[in-house]
Amino acid sequence: MDSSGRFLQGVFSFVGKGLEAPFLLAGELRYVVPDGVVAQPVYLRGGNSSDELVCVILMRDGVPMRYFPVGAKAGTHVSLRVVEDLEPGTVVELYVAAPDGVPGTLVVDLGLVEV
Repeated sequence: MDSSGRFLQGVFSFVGKGLEAPFLLAGELRYVVPDGVVAQPVYLRGGNSSDELVCVILMRDGVPMRYFPVGAKAGTHVSLRVVEDLEPGTVVELYVAAPDGVPGTLVVDLGLVEV
């Protein structure tokens, strides 16, 4: 069985809209599972330059799947293995939630594997 890695990653500036108002950080942080494979998230790494806690949210078809709090001027690495497969056509996105008006830069790296 062959597998391939896929990555949603980059460095992105943001201005928070409220911890209860998450938004898509950037269009390139969107992934659709292609036909003929299933995908699984494997890890998330994130760094936050702002002076406030932010939250990276892994969305699945528009619904929160996992929350990753990232402290002020801190980073996180979460190894994860989602038990359920992401079927073809599933849309995966990375959102961020930050306090209203707080500017910052987020470094994110979400690793997925297609099987």
